[in-house]
Amino acid sequence: MSLFFTIPHIEPSPRRVRVYFGGECLVDTKSAKFVWESKYYPKYFFTEQDLPRGNLKAVEESEDKIIYDVNAGGKTAARAATLHRSGDLKGLFVIQHSAMDHWFEEDEEAFGHPKDPYKRVDVLQSSRHVRIEVNGQELANTRSPRFLYETMLPMRTYIPKLDCRLDLLEESQLTTHCPYKGTANYYHVKLPSTEKLENIVWWYKSPLPECGTIKGYLSFYDEKVDVFIDGEKQPKPVWD
Repeated sequence: MSLFFTIPHIEPSPRRVRVYFGGECLVDTKSAKFVWESKYYPKYFFTEQDLPRGNLKAVEESEDKIIYDVNAGGKTAARAATLHRSGDLKGLFVIQHSAMDHWFEEDEEAFGHPKDPYKRVDVLQSSRHVRIEVNGQELANTRSPRFLYETMLPMRTYIPKLDCRLDLLEESQLTTHCPYKGTANYYHVKLPSTEKLENIVWWYKSPLPECGTIKGYLSFYDEKVDVFIDGEKQPKPVWD
């Protein structure tokens, strides 16, 4: 998100947005709003006129908001919709993205949060020397990293698998989705001491085209490991 915004920031989206749950289309609108409640990414909010009242059951009500269960096709998403009744968001409602079955922007299915129109992601090949350690144990050592720069987020380093200690990695069942990179799979790190560090490595088997060059490369959770670039230990990323 651009630095000149204040939170919350609201602006119209030019895209047709549809939300499906339980086989029903709950929202079909060309009046969606981008709303930044934090600086990292926007969410879709909708005007009260698009509220699918026949599919909602109020479970909590105050002067500021109404919280609803969403019901459709015999399914229930508990507390998945919120209508704001005061402040900057008055008259707008939001539906939890992960609670719904499908989201579409125009006719393209959208996964994860909406893409920020003010953000870009660049992946750059580098020949700098990168080492990854945890508790003194080397996990990776490469001179062929790829650095991923995403607006307003810490730089991430992606390393060829063959430059990593694959014998210390244990497959995880966790997956997450990024609208810029795609679906990530994870590894745990199991140290010779038998200490296990869960889900501190991720990678993309089939990244989205704009980040295609990180395919098969591993990224370590910098906040939980020690990263050395050209022999210099890097400070831990700071989130504000």
